Amino acid sequence: MFCYQCEQTAKGLGCDKLGVCGKSPEVADLQDLLVYALTGLGQAAVAAAAEGKDVPLTTGRFFAKALFSTLTNVNFDAADFKPLIEKAVAERDALAATLTARLPEGPATFVPASDLDGLVKQGGQHGLKDIPEADPDIRSLKHTLLFGLKGVAAYADHAAILGHEDPAVYAFLYKGLADTFTTDKNLGDWVGLVLKCGEVNLRTMELLDAANTGAYGNPVPTVVPLGAKAGKAILVSGHDLKDLKDLLEQTAGKGINIYTHGEMLPAHGYPELKKYPHFYGHYGTAWQNQHKEFAAFPGAILMTTNCIQKPAASYLGNIFTTGLVGWPGATHVKNGDFGPVIEKALAMPGFPEDTDKGTVMTGFGHNAVMGVAGAVIDAVKAGKIRHFFLVAGCDGAKPGRNYYTEFVEKAPADTIVLTLACGKFRFFDKKLGDIGGIPRLLDMGQCNDAYSAIQVAVALAKAFDCGVNELPLSMILSWYEQKAVAILLTLLHLGIKNMRLGPTLPAFLTPNVLNFLVENYDIKPISTPDEDLKAILG
Repeated sequence: MFCYQCEQTAKGLGCDKLGVCGKSPEVADLQDLLVYALTGLGQAAVAAAAEGKDVPLTTGRFFAKALFSTLTNVNFDAADFKPLIEKAVAERDALAATLTARLPEGPATFVPASDLDGLVKQGGQHGLKDIPEADPDIRSLKHTLLFGLKGVAAYADHAAILGHEDPAVYAFLYKGLADTFTTDKNLGDWVGLVLKCGEVNLRTMELLDAANTGAYGNPVPTVVPLGAKAGKAILVSGHDLKDLKDLLEQTAGKGINIYTHGEMLPAHGYPELKKYPHFYGHYGTAWQNQHKEFAAFPGAILMTTNCIQKPAASYLGNIFTTGLVGWPGATHVKNGDFGPVIEKALAMPGFPEDTDKGTVMTGFGHNAVMGVAGAVIDAVKAGKIRHFFLVAGCDGAKPGRNYYTEFVEKAPADTIVLTLACGKFRFFDKKLGDIGGIPRLLDMGQCNDAYSAIQVAVALAKAFDCGVNELPLSMILSWYEQKAVAILLTLLHLGIKNMRLGPTLPAFLTPNVLNFLVENYDIKPISTPDEDLKAILG
């Protein structure tokens, strides 16, 4: 195996024995083989489009789901990849049968082994290092594109679940993967493809925003308890709002309180979700703390998308997966039937008494923030708000992430902190006060809600008649996995400059590619909170 798609990759270079995420070498090789099979499907889809033939939307949905399953912390169950690889090949062959042109040898023609061991061996021959490319800088950009495509696929899958999709997004997924096996493009072409991935991701996040707000309403500022209510309990983690909605419906009247964990916290702001009286509060913090927090949770736990860690034996029998999530030994529930989760929750003790651990606020999506835009603009013009910081991104276990806690704590009282994604759990419960009734800490949602932050930045730039880069706004970003890569590419596509990124820079960027980003976008690694605040504010 060789994998360096996440920020915590071993020694900052790459995992080659066991994934730091818990991914086994066998699963790593199977995921690589699935990407290889999807590349062949992408080649067939591109050829079909070139001949004027329609590629079914169902193929695009499968493509996004399958690519999403290779994202960090989604599926660790080797057995789940065999049917995905076989379906990718079957879809490829169905398209190939309609073509006049002959597909090239390689991903479009390979025949998968009949058993899991054989597939693992094949996967070992088709990893990241086997993507054809001699130039290290172009190889770096190919890998950057691949990881960005994985992020786009995740957002596309979330949106498609709620009936929002765009064939153009699927077409780029096909083309992007197919292009990783071309050798006729120069460095400039590859820079363009990587930025195009950012453009397509913006469209994909727009679809997801419309899907979520269309189904559940625009988020509204909401106070969320961090304590517990006496009674039976289910904890929901991940990102998928439809799974949460289905669970809320199925648990209505059963005496079970529903709690969010991790990236599900912003769900409390959606009107169509918060109307359920048994949707109570938030438990725990970020994904990497689940070993301690899940072991102490006295109810059933449902993992809906990426974020799962290896479950400890103490709670393996209480944790359930759904959708694309998988872990060997964990019970997987399908088709939105959460009966087994409910049965487990009813059989467990639940919380013995009410506890008060304070509250946090969420629900500051772009609609809510722009609803007070007039007051914000007036406060800026009056000198009451000096600067905005978007402190956002993924959390993780690697040392150095306390930087984000200290940065927010040290941000001056005349500044506003916007945040989204699980990086906020470094500071989400800090009481920063307000400026003229505007909270200084505004939780804009999940990583899936990055579109909200972009919309707010664009609207503020319009209100102040300037470009986004001229706003009193600084982006202090943390990254961990491939959704973050896709978002970063979107920001680069939009021409956003002066971003600070950490806690470390991606291992898949060569020095030349990194220099390009520094020279053209002034991307900087984080240093210390004091030094960065001084550099930004003077």
